[in-house]
Amino acid sequence: MKIMSILQYILKILSQIILWRYRPRVVGITGSVGKTGAKEAIYRVLRRHFKARRNIKNYNNELGVPLTILGSETGGNSVWRWLKIFLKASKTIIWEKNYPEILILEMGIDKPGDMKYLMSFVPVDVGVMTAIGEFPVHIEFFPEKGRLVEEKALLLKSLPAGGLAVLNYDDLSVRMVGDDLPEKVRVIQYGFGEGADLRIDNYQMRIGDLEKNDFGINFKIDYKGSAVPMRLPGVLGKQQASTAAAATSVGVFFGLNLVDISRAVKRYRALPGRTNLLKGIKNSYVLDDSYNASPLAVLAALDILEEVGDSRRKIVVLGDMLELGNNMEIAHRQIGARAAKVADLLFTVGDRARFIADEARQKGMPRENIFDFSDVQKAALAVQEKIAEGDIILVKGSQSMRMEGVVKEIMAEPEKADKLLVRQGRGWTNQVI
Repeated sequence: MKIMSILQYILKILSQIILWRYRPRVVGITGSVGKTGAKEAIYRVLRRHFKARRNIKNYNNELGVPLTILGSETGGNSVWRWLKIFLKASKTIIWEKNYPEILILEMGIDKPGDMKYLMSFVPVDVGVMTAIGEFPVHIEFFPEKGRLVEEKALLLKSLPAGGLAVLNYDDLSVRMVGDDLPEKVRVIQYGFGEGADLRIDNYQMRIGDLEKNDFGINFKIDYKGSAVPMRLPGVLGKQQASTAAAATSVGVFFGLNLVDISRAVKRYRALPGRTNLLKGIKNSYVLDDSYNASPLAVLAALDILEEVGDSRRKIVVLGDMLELGNNMEIAHRQIGARAAKVADLLFTVGDRARFIADEARQKGMPRENIFDFSDVQKAALAVQEKIAEGDIILVKGSQSMRMEGVVKEIMAEPEKADKLLVRQGRGWTNQVI
Protein backbone atom coordinates (compact mmCIF):
# COMPACT_ATOMS: atom_id res chain seq x y z
CA MET A 1 0.00 0.00 0.00
CA LYS A 2 2.94 2.35 0.64
CA ILE A 3 4.11 1.92 -2.96
CA MET A 4 0.58 2.62 -4.17
CA SER A 5 0.46 5.82 -2.13
CA ILE A 6 3.79 6.98 -3.58
CA LEU A 7 2.62 6.25 -7.14
CA GLN A 8 -0.64 8.05 -6.49
CA TYR A 9 1.17 11.12 -5.17
CA ILE A 10 3.61 11.29 -8.10
CA LEU A 11 0.79 10.91 -10.63
CA LYS A 12 -1.17 13.68 -8.90
CA ILE A 13 1.74 16.12 -9.00
CA LEU A 14 2.56 15.38 -12.64
CA SER A 15 -1.13 15.79 -13.56
CA GLN A 16 -1.35 19.13 -11.79
CA ILE A 17 1.67 20.45 -13.65
CA ILE A 18 0.39 19.26 -17.04
CA LEU A 19 -3.07 20.71 -16.42
CA TRP A 20 -1.47 24.04 -15.43
CA ARG A 21 0.87 23.94 -18.43
CA TYR A 22 -1.76 23.30 -21.14
CA ARG A 23 -5.01 24.39 -19.43
CA PRO A 24 -7.37 22.01 -21.29
CA ARG A 25 -11.11 22.29 -20.72
CA VAL A 26 -12.23 19.37 -18.58
CA VAL A 27 -15.53 17.48 -18.78
CA GLY A 28 -16.04 15.34 -15.67
CA ILE A 29 -18.63 12.56 -15.61
CA THR A 30 -20.13 10.87 -12.55
CA GLY A 31 -23.19 8.80 -11.64
CA SER A 32 -23.94 5.19 -10.76
CA VAL A 33 -25.19 4.15 -14.21
CA GLY A 34 -24.26 5.28 -17.71
CA LYS A 35 -20.94 7.06 -17.06
CA THR A 36 -18.94 5.17 -19.67
CA GLY A 37 -21.61 5.51 -22.35
CA ALA A 38 -21.83 9.24 -21.70
CA LYS A 39 -18.05 9.53 -21.91
CA GLU A 40 -17.96 7.77 -25.28
CA ALA A 41 -20.86 9.77 -26.73
CA ILE A 42 -19.39 13.09 -25.55
CA TYR A 43 -16.07 12.12 -27.09
CA ARG A 44 -17.82 11.33 -30.38
CA VAL A 45 -19.43 14.77 -30.40
CA LEU A 46 -16.36 16.81 -29.43
CA ARG A 47 -13.62 15.02 -31.36
CA ARG A 48 -14.97 16.30 -34.69
CA HIS A 49 -14.21 19.89 -33.68
CA PHE A 50 -11.56 19.73 -30.95
CA LYS A 51 -8.48 17.76 -29.98
CA ALA A 52 -10.08 15.58 -27.33
CA ARG A 53 -9.02 12.69 -25.10
CA ARG A 54 -11.09 10.43 -22.85
CA ASN A 55 -10.27 7.67 -20.34
CA ILE A 56 -9.47 4.33 -21.91
CA LYS A 57 -10.70 1.04 -20.44
CA ASN A 58 -11.89 1.63 -16.86
CA TYR A 59 -9.30 4.29 -15.99
CA ASN A 60 -11.65 6.28 -13.78
CA ASN A 61 -10.15 6.25 -10.28
CA GLU A 62 -7.35 7.96 -8.32
CA LEU A 63 -4.74 6.32 -10.58
CA GLY A 64 -6.68 6.02 -13.82
CA VAL A 65 -7.73 9.67 -14.03
CA PRO A 66 -4.17 11.06 -13.74
CA LEU A 67 -2.91 8.42 -16.16
CA THR A 68 -5.47 9.70 -18.66
CA ILE A 69 -4.25 13.25 -18.10
CA LEU A 70 -0.69 12.03 -18.72
CA GLY A 71 -1.78 10.08 -21.81
CA SER A 72 -0.39 6.77 -20.52
CA GLU A 73 -1.54 3.30 -19.62
CA THR A 74 -0.74 1.71 -16.28
CA GLY A 75 2.74 0.43 -15.52
CA GLY A 76 1.25 -2.57 -13.75
CA ASN A 77 3.79 -4.21 -11.47
CA SER A 78 6.79 -3.20 -13.60
CA VAL A 79 9.14 -0.57 -12.15
CA TRP A 80 10.60 0.11 -15.61
CA ARG A 81 7.21 0.74 -17.15
CA TRP A 82 6.37 3.24 -14.42
CA LEU A 83 9.71 4.99 -14.96
CA LYS A 84 8.89 5.28 -18.67
CA ILE A 85 5.51 6.80 -17.76
CA PHE A 86 7.17 9.39 -15.52
CA LEU A 87 9.78 10.20 -18.19
CA LYS A 88 7.07 10.61 -20.81
CA ALA A 89 5.13 12.91 -18.46
CA SER A 90 8.26 15.00 -17.88
CA LYS A 91 8.69 15.36 -21.64
CA THR A 92 5.04 16.37 -21.97
CA ILE A 93 5.53 19.06 -19.34
CA ILE A 94 8.43 20.53 -21.31
CA TRP A 95 6.72 20.41 -24.71
CA GLU A 96 3.77 18.63 -26.27
CA LYS A 97 2.53 19.97 -29.58
CA ASN A 98 -0.73 18.04 -29.68
CA TYR A 99 -1.92 18.03 -26.09
CA PRO A 100 -5.74 17.82 -26.02
CA GLU A 101 -7.89 20.94 -25.90
CA ILE A 102 -10.55 18.99 -24.00
CA LEU A 103 -10.24 16.10 -21.55
CA ILE A 104 -13.33 13.92 -21.04
CA LEU A 105 -12.88 12.18 -17.71
CA GLU A 106 -15.15 9.54 -16.25
CA MET A 107 -14.77 9.76 -12.48
CA GLY A 108 -15.70 6.73 -10.42
CA ILE A 109 -15.85 6.54 -6.64
CA ASP A 110 -15.82 3.55 -4.32
CA LYS A 111 -15.67 5.15 -0.88
CA PRO A 112 -16.04 8.50 0.93
CA GLY A 113 -13.29 10.93 0.00
CA ASP A 114 -12.67 9.61 -3.52
CA MET A 115 -14.36 12.48 -5.37
CA LYS A 116 -12.89 15.06 -3.01
CA TYR A 117 -9.45 13.69 -3.85
CA LEU A 118 -10.03 13.91 -7.62
CA MET A 119 -11.38 17.45 -7.30
CA SER A 120 -8.26 18.46 -5.37
CA PHE A 121 -6.21 18.46 -8.57
CA VAL A 122 -8.62 18.29 -11.54
CA PRO A 123 -10.32 21.63 -12.36
CA VAL A 124 -13.59 20.70 -14.08
CA ASP A 125 -15.41 23.07 -16.47
CA VAL A 126 -18.38 20.79 -17.26
CA GLY A 127 -19.82 18.29 -14.79
CA VAL A 128 -22.17 15.54 -15.97
CA MET A 129 -24.24 13.41 -13.59
CA THR A 130 -25.97 10.53 -15.36
CA ALA A 131 -28.16 8.39 -13.08
CA ILE A 132 -28.15 7.15 -9.49
CA GLY A 133 -31.18 4.86 -9.25
CA GLU A 134 -33.16 3.65 -6.25
CA PHE A 135 -30.46 1.16 -5.17
CA PRO A 136 -27.12 2.50 -6.44
CA VAL A 137 -23.94 0.44 -6.47
CA HIS A 138 -20.97 1.30 -4.19
CA ILE A 139 -23.44 2.21 -1.45
CA GLU A 140 -22.02 -0.45 0.86
CA PHE A 141 -19.18 1.96 1.71
CA PHE A 142 -21.55 4.83 2.50
CA PRO A 143 -23.95 5.08 5.47
CA GLU A 144 -26.87 5.93 3.17
CA LYS A 145 -27.78 6.80 -0.38
CA GLY A 146 -27.78 10.52 0.40
CA ARG A 147 -24.09 10.42 1.36
CA LEU A 148 -23.23 8.66 -1.89
CA VAL A 149 -25.07 11.34 -3.88
CA GLU A 150 -23.33 14.09 -1.88
CA GLU A 151 -19.94 12.59 -2.67
CA LYS A 152 -20.68 12.41 -6.39
CA ALA A 153 -22.18 15.92 -6.31
CA LEU A 154 -18.82 17.36 -5.24
CA LEU A 155 -17.91 17.21 -8.92
CA LEU A 156 -20.69 19.67 -9.74
CA LYS A 157 -20.16 21.86 -6.70
CA SER A 158 -16.54 22.40 -7.76
CA LEU A 159 -17.58 24.04 -11.04
CA PRO A 160 -16.36 27.60 -11.64
CA ALA A 161 -18.49 30.62 -12.57
CA GLY A 162 -19.73 30.03 -16.10
CA GLY A 163 -19.24 26.28 -15.82
CA LEU A 164 -21.94 23.84 -16.85
CA ALA A 165 -23.76 21.19 -14.82
CA VAL A 166 -25.46 18.55 -16.99
CA LEU A 167 -28.08 16.66 -14.97
CA ASN A 168 -30.37 13.72 -15.73
CA TYR A 169 -33.83 15.19 -15.16
CA ASP A 170 -35.46 11.75 -15.08
CA ASP A 171 -33.52 10.70 -11.96
CA LEU A 172 -34.96 12.56 -8.96
CA SER A 173 -31.75 12.26 -6.91
CA VAL A 174 -29.76 13.83 -9.75
CA ARG A 175 -32.35 16.52 -10.43
CA MET A 176 -32.28 17.58 -6.78
CA VAL A 177 -28.50 18.11 -6.95
CA GLY A 178 -29.25 21.08 -9.20
CA ASP A 179 -31.13 22.80 -6.35
CA ASP A 180 -27.92 23.14 -4.35
CA LEU A 181 -25.71 24.57 -7.09
CA PRO A 182 -24.71 28.24 -7.01
CA GLU A 183 -26.33 30.63 -9.47
CA LYS A 184 -22.98 31.22 -11.16
CA VAL A 185 -23.16 27.69 -12.59
CA ARG A 186 -25.17 27.11 -15.74
CA VAL A 187 -27.47 24.05 -15.63
CA ILE A 188 -28.91 21.91 -18.43
CA GLN A 189 -31.27 19.15 -17.35
CA TYR A 190 -31.82 16.49 -20.00
CA GLY A 191 -34.35 13.69 -20.17
CA PHE A 192 -37.76 12.40 -21.19
CA GLY A 193 -39.68 14.42 -18.58
CA GLU A 194 -41.78 17.44 -19.55
CA GLY A 195 -39.68 19.74 -17.35
CA ALA A 196 -36.32 18.89 -18.92
CA ASP A 197 -34.39 21.76 -20.55
CA LEU A 198 -33.15 19.45 -23.30
CA ARG A 199 -35.95 17.00 -23.93
CA ILE A 200 -36.05 13.59 -25.57
CA ASP A 201 -39.28 13.13 -27.52
CA ASN A 202 -40.84 10.67 -30.00
CA TYR A 203 -38.61 7.82 -28.83
CA GLN A 204 -38.87 4.58 -30.81
CA MET A 205 -36.88 1.37 -30.79
CA ARG A 206 -36.62 0.14 -34.36
CA ILE A 207 -36.27 -3.61 -34.87
CA GLY A 208 -35.83 -4.68 -38.48
CA ASP A 209 -34.01 -7.75 -39.72
CA LEU A 210 -31.84 -8.91 -36.82
CA GLU A 211 -29.99 -11.24 -39.15
CA LYS A 212 -28.68 -8.16 -40.97
CA ASN A 213 -28.10 -6.17 -37.76
CA ASP A 214 -30.92 -3.86 -38.78
CA PHE A 215 -32.00 -2.28 -35.51
CA GLY A 216 -31.54 0.91 -33.52
CA ILE A 217 -33.34 3.79 -31.84
CA ASN A 218 -34.91 6.96 -33.22
CA PHE A 219 -35.95 10.04 -31.25
CA LYS A 220 -36.04 13.82 -31.35
CA ILE A 221 -34.12 16.33 -29.23
CA ASP A 222 -35.89 19.60 -28.34
CA TYR A 223 -33.80 22.45 -26.96
CA LYS A 224 -34.72 26.13 -26.67
CA GLY A 225 -37.29 26.00 -29.43
CA SER A 226 -35.12 24.02 -31.85
CA ALA A 227 -35.59 20.36 -32.63
CA VAL A 228 -33.48 17.78 -34.43
CA PRO A 229 -34.11 14.10 -35.17
CA MET A 230 -31.52 11.61 -33.98
CA ARG A 231 -30.98 8.10 -35.27
CA LEU A 232 -28.63 5.72 -33.50
CA PRO A 233 -28.21 2.51 -35.52
CA GLY A 234 -26.98 -0.60 -33.76
CA VAL A 235 -27.84 0.50 -30.22
CA LEU A 236 -30.81 -0.38 -28.02
CA GLY A 237 -32.74 1.13 -25.15
CA LYS A 238 -33.93 4.40 -23.69
CA GLN A 239 -30.72 4.74 -21.70
CA GLN A 240 -28.86 5.21 -25.01
CA ALA A 241 -31.16 8.09 -25.89
CA SER A 242 -30.34 9.60 -22.49
CA THR A 243 -26.65 9.13 -23.24
CA ALA A 244 -27.06 10.99 -26.54
CA ALA A 245 -28.95 13.78 -24.75
CA ALA A 246 -26.14 14.18 -22.21
CA ALA A 247 -23.62 14.41 -25.06
CA THR A 248 -25.84 16.95 -26.84
CA SER A 249 -25.94 19.12 -23.70
CA VAL A 250 -22.14 19.18 -23.58
CA GLY A 251 -21.86 19.84 -27.30
CA VAL A 252 -24.17 22.86 -27.03
CA PHE A 253 -21.98 24.29 -24.26
CA PHE A 254 -18.97 24.11 -26.56
CA GLY A 255 -20.80 26.01 -29.29
CA LEU A 256 -21.88 23.16 -31.58
CA ASN A 257 -25.26 23.22 -33.30
CA LEU A 258 -27.84 20.46 -32.97
CA VAL A 259 -27.45 19.26 -36.56
CA ASP A 260 -23.70 18.74 -36.21
CA ILE A 261 -24.22 17.01 -32.88
CA SER A 262 -26.84 14.71 -34.39
CA ARG A 263 -24.42 13.66 -37.14
CA ALA A 264 -21.70 12.92 -34.61
CA VAL A 265 -23.94 10.98 -32.23
CA LYS A 266 -25.03 8.75 -35.12
CA ARG A 267 -21.52 7.23 -35.02
CA TYR A 268 -21.80 6.32 -31.33
CA ARG A 269 -21.75 2.61 -30.53
CA ALA A 270 -22.08 0.88 -27.19
CA LEU A 271 -18.87 -0.64 -25.87
CA PRO A 272 -18.47 -4.43 -25.44
CA GLY A 273 -20.66 -5.87 -22.72
CA ARG A 274 -23.17 -3.01 -22.78
CA THR A 275 -26.48 -4.08 -24.38
CA ASN A 276 -24.86 -5.35 -27.55
CA LEU A 277 -26.92 -7.71 -29.67
CA LEU A 278 -24.82 -10.65 -30.89
CA LYS A 279 -25.66 -13.71 -32.95
CA GLY A 280 -25.89 -16.83 -30.81
CA ILE A 281 -25.72 -20.56 -31.36
CA LYS A 282 -28.67 -22.40 -32.90
CA ASN A 283 -29.74 -19.22 -34.74
CA SER A 284 -30.45 -17.41 -31.49
CA TYR A 285 -29.52 -13.89 -30.38
CA VAL A 286 -27.60 -12.78 -27.30
CA LEU A 287 -28.20 -9.45 -25.62
CA ASP A 288 -24.77 -9.05 -24.05
CA ASP A 289 -24.97 -6.65 -21.09
CA SER A 290 -22.36 -8.51 -19.07
CA TYR A 291 -19.96 -5.66 -18.26
CA ASN A 292 -21.55 -4.71 -14.93
CA ALA A 293 -24.86 -4.55 -13.11
CA SER A 294 -26.88 -2.29 -10.85
CA PRO A 295 -30.62 -2.66 -10.19
CA LEU A 296 -31.45 0.29 -12.45
CA ALA A 297 -29.33 -1.10 -15.29
CA VAL A 298 -30.78 -4.61 -14.96
CA LEU A 299 -34.34 -3.28 -15.08
CA ALA A 300 -33.44 -1.27 -18.21
CA ALA A 301 -31.96 -4.39 -19.83
CA LEU A 302 -35.11 -6.38 -19.06
CA ASP A 303 -37.18 -3.63 -20.68
CA ILE A 304 -35.03 -3.89 -23.81
CA LEU A 305 -35.35 -7.67 -23.86
CA GLU A 306 -39.12 -7.43 -23.58
CA GLU A 307 -39.32 -5.04 -26.52
CA VAL A 308 -36.70 -6.66 -28.75
CA GLY A 309 -37.87 -10.17 -28.01
CA ASP A 310 -41.48 -9.52 -28.96
CA SER A 311 -42.85 -12.98 -29.76
CA ARG A 312 -39.50 -14.75 -29.32
CA ARG A 313 -38.76 -16.98 -26.35
CA LYS A 314 -36.77 -14.97 -23.81
CA ILE A 315 -34.02 -16.44 -21.65
CA VAL A 316 -32.63 -14.33 -18.81
CA VAL A 317 -29.23 -15.10 -17.24
CA LEU A 318 -28.44 -12.89 -14.24
CA GLY A 319 -25.45 -12.88 -11.90
CA ASP A 320 -25.00 -11.29 -8.49
CA MET A 321 -25.22 -7.52 -8.17
CA LEU A 322 -22.49 -6.40 -5.78
CA GLU A 323 -21.78 -3.36 -3.57
CA LEU A 324 -25.43 -2.81 -2.63
CA GLY A 325 -24.93 -2.86 1.14
CA ASN A 326 -28.11 -3.32 3.17
CA ASN A 327 -30.21 -3.08 0.00
CA MET A 328 -28.80 -6.33 -1.35
CA GLU A 329 -31.80 -8.63 -0.79
CA ILE A 330 -34.56 -6.17 -1.63
CA ALA A 331 -32.77 -5.06 -4.80
CA HIS A 332 -32.33 -8.63 -6.05
CA ARG A 333 -35.96 -9.42 -5.24
CA GLN A 334 -37.06 -6.37 -7.21
CA ILE A 335 -35.23 -7.80 -10.21
CA GLY A 336 -36.79 -11.22 -9.63
CA ALA A 337 -40.28 -9.74 -9.70
CA ARG A 338 -39.59 -8.02 -13.01
CA ALA A 339 -37.84 -11.05 -14.51
CA ALA A 340 -40.90 -13.18 -13.74
CA LYS A 341 -42.92 -10.97 -16.09
CA VAL A 342 -40.38 -10.97 -18.92
CA ALA A 343 -38.50 -14.28 -18.92
CA ASP A 344 -39.61 -17.65 -20.21
CA LEU A 345 -36.52 -19.25 -18.68
CA LEU A 346 -34.48 -17.75 -15.83
CA PHE A 347 -30.92 -18.68 -14.86
CA THR A 348 -29.18 -17.11 -11.87
CA VAL A 349 -25.51 -17.25 -10.91
CA GLY A 350 -24.24 -16.58 -7.39
CA ASP A 351 -25.52 -16.61 -3.83
CA ARG A 352 -27.11 -13.15 -4.00
CA ALA A 353 -28.84 -13.89 -7.31
CA ARG A 354 -30.73 -16.72 -5.61
CA PHE A 355 -33.01 -14.00 -4.23
CA ILE A 356 -33.87 -13.21 -7.87
CA ALA A 357 -34.80 -16.84 -8.48
CA ASP A 358 -36.79 -17.08 -5.23
CA GLU A 359 -38.77 -13.92 -5.92
CA ALA A 360 -39.53 -15.03 -9.48
CA ARG A 361 -40.97 -18.27 -8.06
CA GLN A 362 -43.05 -16.32 -5.57
CA LYS A 363 -44.40 -14.16 -8.37
CA GLY A 364 -45.70 -17.20 -10.20
CA MET A 365 -42.92 -18.21 -12.57
CA PRO A 366 -42.96 -22.04 -12.92
CA ARG A 367 -40.26 -23.73 -10.84
CA GLU A 368 -39.22 -25.91 -13.76
CA ASN A 369 -38.28 -22.75 -15.69
CA ILE A 370 -35.90 -21.41 -13.03
CA PHE A 371 -32.33 -22.62 -12.57
CA ASP A 372 -29.74 -21.36 -10.09
CA PHE A 373 -25.98 -21.94 -10.13
CA SER A 374 -22.96 -20.87 -8.13
CA ASP A 375 -20.55 -21.32 -11.04
CA VAL A 376 -20.55 -19.31 -14.28
CA GLN A 377 -19.25 -22.16 -16.44
CA LYS A 378 -21.87 -24.63 -15.23
CA ALA A 379 -24.56 -22.04 -15.84
CA ALA A 380 -23.21 -21.41 -19.34
CA LEU A 381 -23.39 -25.09 -20.25
CA ALA A 382 -26.92 -25.36 -18.88
CA VAL A 383 -28.04 -22.32 -20.88
CA GLN A 384 -26.41 -23.78 -23.98
CA GLU A 385 -28.48 -26.97 -23.62
CA LYS A 386 -31.76 -25.07 -23.27
CA ILE A 387 -31.34 -22.67 -26.20
CA ALA A 388 -33.59 -23.24 -29.21
CA GLU A 389 -33.72 -21.53 -32.59
CA GLY A 390 -34.98 -17.96 -32.46
CA ASP A 391 -34.43 -17.48 -28.71
CA ILE A 392 -33.04 -14.20 -27.39
CA ILE A 393 -30.86 -14.43 -24.30
CA LEU A 394 -30.03 -11.57 -21.92
CA VAL A 395 -26.81 -11.96 -19.92
CA LYS A 396 -26.00 -9.51 -17.12
CA GLY A 397 -24.20 -9.39 -13.78
CA SER A 398 -21.64 -7.47 -11.77
CA GLN A 399 -18.15 -7.21 -13.19
CA SER A 400 -16.51 -9.64 -10.78
CA MET A 401 -19.05 -12.33 -11.70
CA ARG A 402 -17.43 -12.54 -15.17
CA MET A 403 -20.74 -13.17 -16.91
CA GLU A 404 -19.05 -12.72 -20.28
CA GLY A 405 -18.09 -16.36 -19.77
CA VAL A 406 -21.73 -17.26 -20.44
CA VAL A 407 -21.80 -15.07 -23.55
CA LYS A 408 -18.66 -16.68 -24.95
CA GLU A 409 -20.18 -20.14 -24.51
CA ILE A 410 -23.37 -19.31 -26.42
CA MET A 411 -22.24 -16.75 -29.04
CA ALA A 412 -22.15 -17.95 -32.65
CA GLU A 413 -18.58 -16.78 -33.25
CA PRO A 414 -16.54 -17.37 -30.08
CA GLU A 415 -13.36 -16.79 -32.07
CA LYS A 416 -14.33 -13.10 -32.05
CA ALA A 417 -14.65 -12.98 -28.28
CA ASP A 418 -11.54 -10.80 -27.84
CA LYS A 419 -13.09 -8.14 -30.06
CA LEU A 420 -16.77 -8.38 -29.08
CA LEU A 421 -16.72 -9.18 -25.36
CA VAL A 422 -15.48 -7.51 -22.20
CA ARG A 423 -11.80 -8.28 -21.72
CA GLN A 424 -10.84 -9.75 -18.40
CA GLY A 425 -8.16 -7.79 -16.60
CA ARG A 426 -5.42 -9.67 -14.85
CA GLY A 427 -3.33 -9.30 -11.75
CA TRP A 428 -2.19 -6.05 -10.24
CA THR A 429 -3.26 -3.88 -13.17
CA ASN A 430 -6.86 -4.92 -12.80
CA GLN A 431 -6.82 -4.22 -9.09
CA VAL A 432 -5.67 -0.62 -9.33
CA ILE A 433 -7.46 0.67 -12.40
